[in-house]
Formats: sequence, structure tokens, C-alpha cells
Amino acid sequence: MIIRRSIEIAAAAEKIWPLLVEPTGIKQWCGPVQRIFYTGQQHSGVGTPFYFEERAMGILMKLHFVATEWIVNRSVAFKMTLGNLVKGYEQRYTLEPTPAGIRVTILENVILPGGILGRFFELFRRSVSEAHLEGMLADLKGLAEA
Repeated sequence: MIIRRSIEIAAAAEKIWPLLVEPTGIKQWCGPVQRIFYTGQQHSGVGTPFYFEERAMGILMKLHFVATEWIVNRSVAFKMTLGNLVKGYEQRYTLEPTPAGIRVTILENVILPGGILGRFFELFRRSVSEAHLEGMLADLKGLAEA
């Protein structure tokens, strides 16, 4: 299930960037996050490993990720390496300058298990996931513009 959402934020990329890549920043605007922490010595750049827990449909998702893209103040992406509830999970955030500030775009790709049953569930879950991402971006905007 691929979802893409954007929001315009009246702030500099340098103010938004730490909110996207530092665990303490992420916890401030990513509501469902229960825990997030680095799992290795590396804390920035491609290859940075981290662990993430979030409530999804009342179930605790436990996911290990690695950063696959890291261009400071421009883009960051990560991919699930191990986890429960989903077969695959990737997210990518891009920051693009605009006349009013920065456009932040999130691209999320979640692969659900279950073949045909998973595809049916995806249709049901899509609108919930879209609303979730829009809410997260609104929270990010509020935090960055404060």
C-alpha cells in the first residue's frame, strides 16, 4: 500500500530536519510512537539502524529499520529489516524549498501479509492510514512553526 502526502511548513529545513531524524524529535509529532531508539553506534547517515514501536489497530508493532537515504535537510528514507504485523515497511521524507518555506512530503509503502485477504484489508486500512499520515504532518507543521 503506497501512500503519499505533503504539507507546506513555514520554517527552514534546518528546523524541520532534526524532527525527522532524531528520536526525541520524532516522538514529539509522531503520535503512535511508543518507543524509538538507535540500535547501533551509528546515529546518522545511510546505514543508521533503529528500533521503533507503534500502536496499530490496538496491536503493538515492533519494527527494526535501517536508513537507506540521508541527505541532510533534503531527504531521509528507511526500510524495515525485521518486524511483526507487516511483511515490509518503507518511508521516505523529502524537504523541498518553496516561497513560503518547505514542502515536506512523506511516501509510505507498507506491504501487508495475507495474499488476497491482505489486499482486502489494505482497501479497508488505506483511508485510516491516509488520515494518520495527514495528522502526523499537521503535528509536524505545528511543532516546526512554533
